[in-house]
Amino acid sequence: MRVLGVDPGLTRCGVGVVEGVAGRPLTMLGVGVVRTPADADIGHRLVGIERGIEEWLDRFEPELVAVERVFSQHNVRTVMGTAQASAVAMLCASRRGIPVALHTPSEVKAAVTGSGRADKAQVGAMVTRLLRLSAPPKPADAADALALAICHIWRAPAQNRLQQAVAQHARQARPAPYAAKGRTS
Repeated sequence: MRVLGVDPGLTRCGVGVVEGVAGRPLTMLGVGVVRTPADADIGHRLVGIERGIEEWLDRFEPELVAVERVFSQHNVRTVMGTAQASAVAMLCASRRGIPVALHTPSEVKAAVTGSGRADKAQVGAMVTRLLRLSAPPKPADAADALALAICHIWRAPAQNRLQQAVAQHARQARPAPYAAKGRTS
């Protein structure tokens, strides 16, 4: 499975591509950051992010895009920019028919480090180790994007089995269609 991880942000949008399957060594295919100037108009910044994401989709042709789920922060301005960048990444993938998965920051940290409260340095160190890199990707947004891709590759099999089980249970729990009993007129 080839996954493009996206750590959304208006100024720095981390992107990273990881290939592999759960239980086997993973391979990093690319890592970087899509940057936009902080003093630019929001519309131009979103177009810049779109162009950057489109370039990554063209170059690496991922099977899935994993995006960090936006969570509530105290700074509304920051969360708005993050949500807007996240929406651009989801739109780019969906426009091409590429499935999108959302993962919370604590879910990603737990998958990669074993602790949902790990700090950025711990995430970077584990990404470096898991992908057998010589140094942690810089900036942290790039390492976070790789962590998102790793998280999805590792969790997708279990999530798929869970979704299938829920769907099967729902099918079995449906009441039988109403059948009229023999009526005589």
